[in-house]
Amino acid sequence: MTALRPEIAQTRQSDAGVDRQGPGLAGLHESIAALLASRGQWCQAYQHLRFALDLVQAGQEEEPHVPEQLRREVDRLRREHAEAREQSLRDSLTDSYNRRYLDQRLMDLLTEHGACRHGLAIALIDLDWFKQVNDSFGHLLGDRVLQRVVELLQQDLPEHAFCARYGGEEFVLVLPRVDSATAVEIAEAARERVERHPWQEIAPGLRVTVSAGLAYEPPADEAPERPAVGAEQQLLRADSLLYTAKQSGRNAVAYRADGRVRLAGAASGRRAIAEPRAAGYY
Repeated sequence: MTALRPEIAQTRQSDAGVDRQGPGLAGLHESIAALLASRGQWCQAYQHLRFALDLVQAGQEEEPHVPEQLRREVDRLRREHAEAREQSLRDSLTDSYNRRYLDQRLMDLLTEHGACRHGLAIALIDLDWFKQVNDSFGHLLGDRVLQRVVELLQQDLPEHAFCARYGGEEFVLVLPRVDSATAVEIAEAARERVERHPWQEIAPGLRVTVSAGLAYEPPADEAPERPAVGAEQQLLRADSLLYTAKQSGRNAVAYRADGRVRLAGAASGRRAIAEPRAAGYY
């Protein structure tokens, strides 16, 4: 039989000793964690200590003694793990949430049957003529514009709402727990902030506006006869209304109310409103 490496043999001997002394499964994990920590193998030590603490919290074992140094290292690893997870859900350029987070949260906000629990609005927002910004001022300034737009979109969002980058110069405002009128007010206020921002301070002659399509899904108990939808379907609705905003002159928020497509705010006085693209629900 192949001889065990000294460190593995030591670990197994230590484990066997713990078993004979009978401190239980939590104590076994603690013993292994302490041994690994003494070698500086903090990640592996953290895993074993987490198992031990899980057992303690489940009420299966008495609380194990945890060396102070190991506690500090475990706390550090937990913080680093949380920070790493948060970064994996953020867009590297704008620091808004990314598409992965958007998909996960929309699944949480809609039940498996597509019914909305509390009311949900999704505003799909696109920068107007952004290619001209890049062509005229360069991509580095274009990146600064995207970052500033996200800052403006995220201002004054209600609790539970968030902004995510959908792709390129498209962003999504997700607005849970709001009614349709409030959702229109929030989206229109965001559009207006972008329009009124002093862009010329970044570059003379620079002007930036956005267009948005706002899709609203009422709570299931308020519209039981309404067909259930999923996250993808609601995004398609928002995209269809974004098309209307673009084709109706841009710098506008398009939404649907009382069976009709409307434009919010100052754009509401425009005479011609384009028909939305088919999204399978009109």
